[in-house]
Amino acid sequence: MSILEILQFPDPVLRARAADVEKIDDRIRKLAADMIETMHHAEGVGLAAPQVGESIRMVVIDTSAGENPDEILILINPVIVQSDGEASCEEGCLSVPELRERVTRAERVKVQGYDLAGRAVEVVGEELLAIAIQHELDHLEGVLFFDHISRLKRSRYIAKRKKQLVEGG
Repeated sequence: MSILEILQFPDPVLRARAADVEKIDDRIRKLAADMIETMHHAEGVGLAAPQVGESIRMVVIDTSAGENPDEILILINPVIVQSDGEASCEEGCLSVPELRERVTRAERVKVQGYDLAGRAVEVVGEELLAIAIQHELDHLEGVLFFDHISRLKRSRYIAKRKKQLVEGG
């Protein structure tokens, strides 16, 4: 397994809608393993393929932060089919450095997709898992978590980030 480079805003790959995975093969399985390794190395709870430069519809999530390998969730071509309630939680993102903000999302979601064996799976997520699913699936649509915060906070962050990049930071 290898640690992959995590793209950071404003990389254009992060703003593109990811393509469906047409075939689950060894390349996809290796990418999933590398994404899990990368997510754990970066101390994240989720990672979407576009964040590592692969514009395909695959995410990995581990709300146990590496403590329980049985809790690792790999979803290919995932779709949220049901959502209920409302929860507000402070979020951050491996692709959006130095920003943590409160985001309101559904409290409970049901998602359908495929696992690495190509089997259809359905997952119901609540609390942190629901938040992580929604956050990672947003990446597949080219949406970043700061798109859910106020325009003022978002524009301040973007201006600060552009200044950092110009200054070489």
